[in-house]
Amino acid sequence: MKKTKLIAIAAFAASAAAISPIAFAHGDAAHQTSGPVAKVQKAWGMAGDAQAHLRTITLSMTDDMRFTPNHFSVKQGETVRLRVLNQGQIMHEVVLGTQASLDAHAQMMLQHPGMAHAEPYMAHVAPGQQEDLVWNFNRAGSFDFACLIPGHYQAGMTGRFTVTP
Repeated sequence: MKKTKLIAIAAFAASAAAISPIAFAHGDAAHQTSGPVAKVQKAWGMAGDAQAHLRTITLSMTDDMRFTPNHFSVKQGETVRLRVLNQGQIMHEVVLGTQASLDAHAQMMLQHPGMAHAEPYMAHVAPGQQEDLVWNFNRAGSFDFACLIPGHYQAGMTGRFTVTP
């Protein structure tokens, strides 16, 4: 095999490995999860137990690229079910994070709009459907959420949440 072909194959393999664990295939389907949710600590909290939630907050998404409410507050240590309702005619999602993590993910989404999401802090919701996120807000601070589907984030489909001690 020619040296340039080997280099091209190696470069492709390296780029594929760098993109994984976020695989391609975002698509228009809601996320399917199997098995237990991985509880990995993030700056904005970690996955919660569905049985432990004390209240539900509904986040509505519309095709005017807005969330309602666009801000919510929780107490540190509280586990909340976020019911994510898509009231629009097109696919939307919600991703919890920091401004920096959302900015970085939004850039990746522009480059790879077919990326799959299966993290417990994300919900990809088809039109007229709803998905639930159960999250333990165990870190105090101000954090963000957004729809990172290409064009939606750039149109201002963002919100903020505050975790008070």
